[in-house]
Amino acid sequence: MRDIIPDMKHEVVESGPDPVDARLGARLAELRGEHGWSLGELAERSGVSRSTLSRAERAEISPTASLLNRLCNVYGRTMSQLLSEIEAEPALVVRAADQPVWEDRASGFVRRSVSPPHSGLRGELVEGRLAPGADIAYDRPPVPGLEQHIWVLEGALAVTAQDAEHHLDAGDCLRLRVWGPTRFRCAGPERVRYVLAVVLP
Repeated sequence: MRDIIPDMKHEVVESGPDPVDARLGARLAELRGEHGWSLGELAERSGVSRSTLSRAERAEISPTASLLNRLCNVYGRTMSQLLSEIEAEPALVVRAADQPVWEDRASGFVRRSVSPPHSGLRGELVEGRLAPGADIAYDRPPVPGLEQHIWVLEGALAVTAQDAEHHLDAGDCLRLRVWGPTRFRCAGPERVRYVLAVVLP
């Protein structure tokens, strides 16, 4: 049995009703229904506790990036694909003011979906921001073999993949395929801002 993500403060963020969380919860419930899985079956596959899954589907909690990453892995989607499924009809151009921003308040991670959303496209651009001291770990990729290009715009970022840590300063770019755990850490005293280009295998 996989390690289970329990109901812990660092894994879920308590918040009031939020329209995005409500749409996300409804979509997660739909996906589970499409696969014909019970909460227990999804818990077994994802390593997330039944109670956490249930509360996420009912929008009683705001899921963290780590939790969503596990569910994306089970459902074979990138996070951008999942988030695009709760937005309106995809557009060809998304103005800066209209680009969806999602925040994992527990880890100090802010994620902006830069590319116009479309579930059928293989590549996407994401802007990531990590607050000083922020450290976020993913125990698996949302899609095995996912290609990532990480280009640092401001600050310093430490990325760990395949048991190697890469220190990136402003202007540096790292390319990798993700098969196992990864870790993103703000490596400087100031926040780090970076572009993440993701290509499906």
